[in-house]
Amino acid sequence: MTADLSGVHDELRAAARDLLGRPGLDTGRTDTGRIAEAGWFGLEVPEALDGADATFAETAIVIEEMGRATARTPYLGAVLAVGALNLLEPGAGRDRLLRETASGGVLPVLALAGEEGDACGFRIERSPDGPLLRGRAAFVPDAPEAGRLLLPALDPHGTPVLVDAAPDASGLGLTAQPVLDETRRFGEVTADGAAVVEGAVLRFGGDPGEALRHLADRVALAIACDSLGLSEAMLDATVAYAGVRHQFDRPIGSFQAVKHACADMLVHISVARRLVDAAVRALSAGDPGAGVAASMAKAYTSAVAVDVTGKAMQLHGGMGYTWESGVHVYLKRAALNRSLFGSPASHRRRIAGRYR
Repeated sequence: MTADLSGVHDELRAAARDLLGRPGLDTGRTDTGRIAEAGWFGLEVPEALDGADATFAETAIVIEEMGRATARTPYLGAVLAVGALNLLEPGAGRDRLLRETASGGVLPVLALAGEEGDACGFRIERSPDGPLLRGRAAFVPDAPEAGRLLLPALDPHGTPVLVDAAPDASGLGLTAQPVLDETRRFGEVTADGAAVVEGAVLRFGGDPGEALRHLADRVALAIACDSLGLSEAMLDATVAYAGVRHQFDRPIGSFQAVKHACADMLVHISVARRLVDAAVRALSAGDPGAGVAASMAKAYTSAVAVDVTGKAMQLHGGMGYTWESGVHVYLKRAALNRSLFGSPASHRRRIAGRYR
């Protein structure tokens, strides 16, 4: 990373931290209009389509800060959709969606299932009345807020494609799925004979199978970035609390057991930071090893986040177990991150596959 780019990243991080620290007063959700005005939806949209023409390295910074703030936004769904659109063959439909996403005019959501399974949960079938779409994807991030749905599907020849559809299209179903983490929204998308209209099938520009693998790596790494951000927030909060909470006429942070616990948290987070940074660089550069790097980051960081938030709750004492402390919000988000888009065990199996 050059010094100039490092400075840009520092400015982006500071701006994101400031904006995400000002949630809506009524809902607790960050206004998507402010996110659009900041240009975050269009970070990876080409400049010719009114975007910033940036890379995943910049998007990762925003996602980290959203984890730090446990932000209630539909940003993840939009980011995944932009990544998918950028892999498609150029065309009027693709370009229109990218331009509208960058402006905040529409929120596309890529219907990748958050549960483990096939990335292509849908299939296009031939029928006398024309092509029909069938299938399902569960725990799709931000599906309840989607303006458009991008459904990964296999065409009649078995080739992966994306199907662009309206959430309220006939034959499509969208059901909100409650989860432990109240800061995010998920939904199940089902298709039971939905008509595939002309122009709705969008084809990948390169190897479709490789494109799907890239999208799976991208979402796994995005979750790792979120986990890293919330882990760092919990370490900062715990160290600050240990400095002001007194027992036996001294700050609890002066006790060796508390010092060691905080030091352990820092060590684990430092390792997670290295893994995430390496994976972000690899993914942004199109490195052939980006997939394994993303799995290493997801497996380690999502597990560390649960450990760190659990330890933060313990070190906050009785206060940490109260609703008012807010620590539970981070713990629930970390726990969900651990299971989304591949458990640590499944990603470790992928890494181990290199040595067979």
